[in-house]
Amino acid sequence: MLDDDLSALWRRQWPECPPLAHTLKHAHCDRWVRIHSLPGSKRYPSHDAEYDIVLHRHNTILDELFHGQEVRIVTADWSDATDAPVLPAHHELRNPGALHWTSVRTDEDETDPDFITYTHLYASRRPWRSGLVDDLLRAVADDVTGNVMITSLSFDRVHHPYDGGADILLPTTGERDALKHRHTDWLSAHPLGL
Repeated sequence: MLDDDLSALWRRQWPECPPLAHTLKHAHCDRWVRIHSLPGSKRYPSHDAEYDIVLHRHNTILDELFHGQEVRIVTADWSDATDAPVLPAHHELRNPGALHWTSVRTDEDETDPDFITYTHLYASRRPWRSGLVDDLLRAVADDVTGNVMITSLSFDRVHHPYDGGADILLPTTGERDALKHRHTDWLSAHPLGL
């Protein structure tokens, strides 16, 4: 069993969004900022020096968000069944001790039963330290896994890495703006911040 009612905590922070990280930026653009993980908005690292940049950028932001705190690490798996599958061994390596939190229908608009899928979320709780999730961040950077979130215990701060960067959601617009100001070189040139 998880130590908190994570679904209640999630609903308190993000009542209009299921716990699918990619939905947050649309509903809460006033609290959202995107950083790119490589210069020039390059999407995928191609050598060790670029992996070092990716990990440096993610860990810098994560240190700013969670220094001296515990974090929740949320990872996902997918299936066409409502029940969560047995956690694959590679998943356990990237998020040790994670327990099934909830399962969410991935596409509410899908009507064909052959195409209905579920995202199964697994959560762990650990003290934050730089480098804690490097293996997980590398897997995300290589597009091996997705829908990852590193969050505060209350879910008011969310770091959602994706292959190419991270979406970060903060409690206030002011905190979002301060983070943007500290990392202007890491932001997208796209007018919508994408």
